Amino acid sequence: MKKIKRLIYYIADYKGSIALYFVCSLLAVIFSLFSMGSLMPVLQVLFLGKERPKPSVHPDFIAQINNYIFDLIDQNGAINALGIICIAIVTFISLKNLFLYISLYILAPIRNAVLRRLRNELFIKILSLPIGYFTDKRKGDIMSKMTNDINEIEVSVISVLEVFIREPLTIAIFLSAMIYISPSLSLFIFIFLPVAGLIIGVVGKSLRKSSNISQQYLAEMLAVIEETLTGMRVVKAFNAERHQQLRFTQMNNNLFRIRNKISARRELASPMSEVMGVTVVSIILWVGGKIVLNHGELTGSTFIGYLTLFTQIINPFKNLSSAYSNLKKGSAALQRIEDILQVEATIKDLPNAKTVLSFEYQIELRHVNFAYGDKVILSDINLTIPKGKTIALVGASGAGKSTLVDLIPRFHDVSSGSILLDGIDLKEYKVDNLRRLIGVVGQDPILFNDTIYNNITLGTGGADLHRVEEAARVASAHDFIQRKAQQYNTEVGDRGSRLSGGERQRITIARAVLKNPPILILDEATSSLDTESERMVQDAINNLMQNRTCIVIAHRLSTVRNADEIIVLDQGKIAERGDHESLLHQQGIYKKLVDMQELK
Repeated sequence: MKKIKRLIYYIADYKGSIALYFVCSLLAVIFSLFSMGSLMPVLQVLFLGKERPKPSVHPDFIAQINNYIFDLIDQNGAINALGIICIAIVTFISLKNLFLYISLYILAPIRNAVLRRLRNELFIKILSLPIGYFTDKRKGDIMSKMTNDINEIEVSVISVLEVFIREPLTIAIFLSAMIYISPSLSLFIFIFLPVAGLIIGVVGKSLRKSSNISQQYLAEMLAVIEETLTGMRVVKAFNAERHQQLRFTQMNNNLFRIRNKISARRELASPMSEVMGVTVVSIILWVGGKIVLNHGELTGSTFIGYLTLFTQIINPFKNLSSAYSNLKKGSAALQRIEDILQVEATIKDLPNAKTVLSFEYQIELRHVNFAYGDKVILSDINLTIPKGKTIALVGASGAGKSTLVDLIPRFHDVSSGSILLDGIDLKEYKVDNLRRLIGVVGQDPILFNDTIYNNITLGTGGADLHRVEEAARVASAHDFIQRKAQQYNTEVGDRGSRLSGGERQRITIARAVLKNPPILILDEATSSLDTESERMVQDAINNLMQNRTCIVIAHRLSTVRNADEIIVLDQGKIAERGDHESLLHQQGIYKKLVDMQELK
């Protein structure tokens, strides 16, 4: 029920449209009742001809209809009266379907709006989560929640709106008419239909758990597909096609088996409901037939009309049963989505966060500690970075260099201690303002499947082409861009696949130049490039670093030599610090890194 309430919460903004949907559905059901009820007068004409029936124990309303029909026969003849009644039936059916169409027309935008809202909320939430969240999560799982789970919820939304409003209306109105015609016979309906419903409902109880497992398998399969496409070069280089095929096949087989189980349970509902429906109809036929033969409250024609009305409530009961199963599946999908929506966004603005528009004199790290789970990454880091200075971070892999620089733009928050910008803790600033002051160029150039222009202007809201060209010149990128057929409108492909490694990196540098941040974080991006590309990218980096405060994860000895201070990290602690010459004289970790050519 909690998940149903959650779905209703998403629908609540459309109360007016839902009320109109209710009215149209009600009219559709009423006209359907009229069209079915018109069969009884037809049967009266066919069975009795012009003979007016004797007064019956029926309520006055039905007696008045009978009298009206035979007045019509007296005035127009039986055949003409039959034609008039048939026209009335067609009219009622047409009106029923008109209002049914209108109700569905009203429903479609509501359903699509709910799905749009869910997708937006989920994507916005993903953007708000800290980078650490994605360390333990597979992209395929998140993609599955954005696609397949949303589709499962779409079925649930349809069930809640369409089935849980229109079908109960149909059942209530048709049952009321049946009770009006024959109270005693309708008693059997109330006895047998709930029993049938309970039997059918048992089938759906295990659907939620099975559906959740199905979505998990699908998420894992999507993750394998995403990893294979991303790492296709490695897969082929190591002849790993068979390995990836086996992984995919195993997950695909697991998904095949669990979906077969779900289908077996779901499809059991329809034949069970049909068997129960035929059983109930047979019992009603037997009981109602006795009433007719004993000259009770029913005549032959009204009994057939009664049976016709009853057949119209069988499908609504079946639809309610199917909707319940779908709702179980949608509930499992909604739970998986809420697993993301309910994650706390730890990197967020304080209620009274300050605006920061400039960087004046220094960044200071005071007794900074950072742990990821139980694993300590940084321990008691104390460091001051004056404005305009270049600080180089060196150390073995896993020493904590990348984590330290990630703390400054608040990709993570410190576990204890504090980082101050111009004497104020970073947590007191608005995150958006803080990150506008910081440019980041990573070792892995990240480009989006868009034009070169849009990749350079990322996050700026757009810039005139002249400024973009100036940024590209500083990044040594303008010349190769001009040689492209579409120049700055050239599509870079998925993850920049249509460009070389050096071209991709220079575009990311141009992006940082256009942003023009006073603080620059560089995970030196030349270590994986060929010699010519490395030279051009290094020239671009040198241009970018001018007149800025730079924090560099250094891989090149030339960068380290030019740094104002070198920080040597070892197992999350500052082991050594100083300039190049003084650290060499210490004969410590730094000297070993140089001798081992960790710094080239």
